[in-house]
Amino acid sequence: MKNFKSGTYKQQFDYKSFTPSLINRNFKWEDKKIDILYGESMRFLGELNAYSKLVPDVDFFIQMNVVKEATKSNMIEGTQTGINEVVLPKEEINPEKRDDWNEVRNYIKAINYSVNKLQAISLSMRLLKKAHKILLSGVRGKHKTPGELRRSQNWIGGSSLSDAFFIPPNNEEVAGLISDLEKFWHNKKIDVPVLIKIAISHYQFETIHPFLDGNGRLGRLLITLQLVDSKILTKPTLYLSAFFERNKASYYDSLTIARKTDNLEQWIKFFLNGIIATAQDSVNTFKQIVDLRQKYNSKIITLGARAKNAQELILFMFSEPIINIKNAEKILNISFSSANRLLKSLVRLDILKEITGFSRNRLFVLEKYLDLF
Repeated sequence: MKNFKSGTYKQQFDYKSFTPSLINRNFKWEDKKIDILYGESMRFLGELNAYSKLVPDVDFFIQMNVVKEATKSNMIEGTQTGINEVVLPKEEINPEKRDDWNEVRNYIKAINYSVNKLQAISLSMRLLKKAHKILLSGVRGKHKTPGELRRSQNWIGGSSLSDAFFIPPNNEEVAGLISDLEKFWHNKKIDVPVLIKIAISHYQFETIHPFLDGNGRLGRLLITLQLVDSKILTKPTLYLSAFFERNKASYYDSLTIARKTDNLEQWIKFFLNGIIATAQDSVNTFKQIVDLRQKYNSKIITLGARAKNAQELILFMFSEPIINIKNAEKILNISFSSANRLLKSLVRLDILKEITGFSRNRLFVLEKYLDLF
């Protein structure tokens, strides 16, 4: 992009911070590969969108996409909680890992809150601030002004400003840069496709690093919120963190190259490749869910009078794939002994698997379904 300059370094007291250029304007690119990747991205997003409309009870499955996103996005930041642990009750988590577990669960809450709010309001920094407050509530970043733009200098990498890998703009510049970014989101006069605007927005948000903590996770959530807000997706079915986590070095390198060499085109191509790969993966997962659900139903029908309760329970478990007898009793409004017998029947049909081996407080997992994620 000949008309793109990433920004300038500014001398502070004993370090240099990087101030990105304003982006609320038109962009023109020269690499024709971007046009090809953009076309492919929109095609696969269209296919994913179609599946989200056609698959019954899709909102149940979307919750597991949210769980996967929260897990992968936090992994990028260094947490060690896997998806099999995230879906467990808190009391089942090793005390040494509960901090990580709480951070992932907070991210799930932040995603669900933000997506639900988009049904009534447009994307805004006010919404992101609320999501940020939820993200850091009661966890390790709780003292880093949750829900507020930073009022001090932060940095990326290293132990201090003196050996930092990257130093974002001075805190006094953050409000103006964020205002420019927010205008860019909603500027209808800019002749840039929405998907490329989303790529540029993520780069700019991560470069500004407007909060003291949680910028990476919030910046990745912003991608999905923009896809839904722009109506490219009718449902929040695409999350890029799994792609970024698989290609972590390239993810950081692409952002760094754009800042150091003004090569924003390289970042946009990486981003669009991520959209394509993730949309394809999501469509394949939907197809496998449909097949698996049909197999479940063909087995459940053999339960006769208990089939209706079994179908209701399995539908619930598409959102929460681990359950105990007490929860099944409550969800189905049946007796403890009836719930116990139903779960045993589903184990016998190889739909559920008991994972504790205890005689009491047993947990049952919808294992084949959970494996898809």
